[in-house]
Amino acid sequence: MGLFRSSLFRRKDVGRLIAEMNASDRLHRRLGPLALTGLGVGATIGTGLYVQTGIVAREFAGPSIILSFLLAAVGCGFAALCYSELASMVPVAGSAYTYAYATLGELVAWIIGWDLILEYAIGSSVVAAGWSNYFEAFLRNVFSIQLDPRLSSAPWDYNLHDGSFFLKTVTLGGGHEALAWFNLPAVLVTVLVTVVLVKGVRESAGFNAGMVLVNVGVILMIVTIGWSYVDPGNWRPFFHEDKGLRGVAEGAGRIFFAYIGFDSISTHAEEARRPQRDLAIGIMAALAICTILYIATAAVLTGMTPYRAIDPDAPLASALSGRGLAWSGGLVTLGILTGMTSSLLVGNLSQPRILLAMARDGLLPPGVFAAVHPRWRTPWKSTILVGLVVALGAALAPLGFLADLVSIGTLFAFVIVSAAVWILRITNPDLPRPFRAPWVPLVSTMGVLVNGAMMFSLGPENWLRLLIWLILGLAIYFGYGRRRSVLGREAAGALAATAAE
Repeated sequence: MGLFRSSLFRRKDVGRLIAEMNASDRLHRRLGPLALTGLGVGATIGTGLYVQTGIVAREFAGPSIILSFLLAAVGCGFAALCYSELASMVPVAGSAYTYAYATLGELVAWIIGWDLILEYAIGSSVVAAGWSNYFEAFLRNVFSIQLDPRLSSAPWDYNLHDGSFFLKTVTLGGGHEALAWFNLPAVLVTVLVTVVLVKGVRESAGFNAGMVLVNVGVILMIVTIGWSYVDPGNWRPFFHEDKGLRGVAEGAGRIFFAYIGFDSISTHAEEARRPQRDLAIGIMAALAICTILYIATAAVLTGMTPYRAIDPDAPLASALSGRGLAWSGGLVTLGILTGMTSSLLVGNLSQPRILLAMARDGLLPPGVFAAVHPRWRTPWKSTILVGLVVALGAALAPLGFLADLVSIGTLFAFVIVSAAVWILRITNPDLPRPFRAPWVPLVSTMGVLVNGAMMFSLGPENWLRLLIWLILGLAIYFGYGRRRSVLGREAAGALAATAAE
């Protein structure tokens, strides 16, 4: 049992993590609290609001999607407090992966790191696919340009109700049906974002800040214009007629996808100027801003359009156009594209930082994933690889299937982070904590329970997909990572030296 514990659950000392911050070949510290908040808002407000809101309201929650957003925000709030404490203690790249390595050991850290790959890479694919829907609507409504539908859809679709896949057909200009090929606009926007990210984090943050300002301005305009067209009768019945109160929980589990962005702030801890202070500010501020905007937008959308009539592909633009506001619909669609580009940028910015941390620990090939560009100081090889994976996912896979995968993966990471705070309070009570989550262990326990309950609301088919993903990850760990782990090799060397004596 001792060997099992030492080889699989060996923890990385927090003091060592902090000492590694000052090592060579690190990332540039260029991000302040406003930039971090902007990254969080930019990552969060994207497809989750502009696409998933319509899908969840129509299929699961109805007008009670307002409560779904609120329930998801509560779960995020507990996790955000825990993220803030850990990020201020261990301000290095890696997010929940690094925190798990310091508290729960190498095997759990690998599982979380592998789970974060699911969260960010697949999440970005969802954003890119949603971006394509709005881009097509923008070209059609504003410039009367109709893209070949075979080049703007994935070749497969997914039935949310029975979990089945089927080949997707599209209608061509002459009225003929044909099989979809792949989603070309999603590929092109991913390539553009990847080029920007390879260039540098300061340039990426500046580009993101401009897009966030446009994005928030568009949401405020949607709420302002749409409110005058709200019919309170559309909020009755308040709960989904088929799902009832159960739809609130199911909706929260699926709309949780809309909240995954705030935790991306912790992946940039190594690039924060004053991480012990700025990370907590960025995480909590981004969550608060996004929650307010989400609830206001959901109320306006379901008030303008009966929930069963909501367009699941472009709900907000369609709702405005349906009220005769074609001009505002085009403007809003342009703003939405800006916001979703921001979300894609931050998602693709965060994923390589997770891979970088795992490669530094020897769990992934460092020649690829830990390579930092000598001039731009970015993990350029892994950034390009992530861009390739995201482009393929967005081009070929159905959006609904991907979104459910991301939600359960994110909730799993939140459960682990919530537990890690309590564990670290017990195992390392004297470590400096620039930010302390209040009311621990209550906050940690509620983070585990609320986020865990939302995981269960997603149904057995999503658990099965998560299990398959984790089994694949464990195969890679035992086949590669365990044998090449830096801590494992150090322990083996120390054991050999002791035996030689």
